[in-house]
Amino acid sequence: MHTYTYTQPLSIESTPMTSVYNEGVVYLTFQRFYAGKLTKFADKLMDYRYFLNYHVYNTNNELIFTCKKVSRKGRVYYEAKNLVEPQTYIVAYDKWKELIPDLMITDGNLKIKLHKEMEGWSRFTYDNKEIARWKAELNEEFSVQLEIEEDSPIQNAAFFVAISQCALFVGG
Repeated sequence: MHTYTYTQPLSIESTPMTSVYNEGVVYLTFQRFYAGKLTKFADKLMDYRYFLNYHVYNTNNELIFTCKKVSRKGRVYYEAKNLVEPQTYIVAYDKWKELIPDLMITDGNLKIKLHKEMEGWSRFTYDNKEIARWKAELNEEFSVQLEIEEDSPIQNAAFFVAISQCALFVGG
């Protein structure tokens, strides 16, 4: 199992560059991204939950993965893109009428379910088998832990970090 950790400020309006650690070494960095000051101001008016876009960088500061919230025709979903191996994933609510709906992540072939939890571990499953889990615990900041199983069909930590930040940390 691969374990990654990072911390996040208590307020979602904060947009610092954040380091993700694997065994105490910086493995990735990510940051909430705004196209400009006007977009950030408009997001402030909407409680920082409308213009949701995360960029993930490798240790050479190269953009490798993005995830953004998309609202079209009253439907909300997330679009995640692996920029290294050009691949796009759609993350959409499954059974959205439930109090805490699950999310389905798909590229057209692969289908991963994200079982969203408000407390404790949110779990990613593939073929009804847990392949990864993400948890944020509240201390003076949010302490976040991501664990990816060795047999997960996706080993890219940027995939899980970007989607988790959008769908679990900020949500909405």
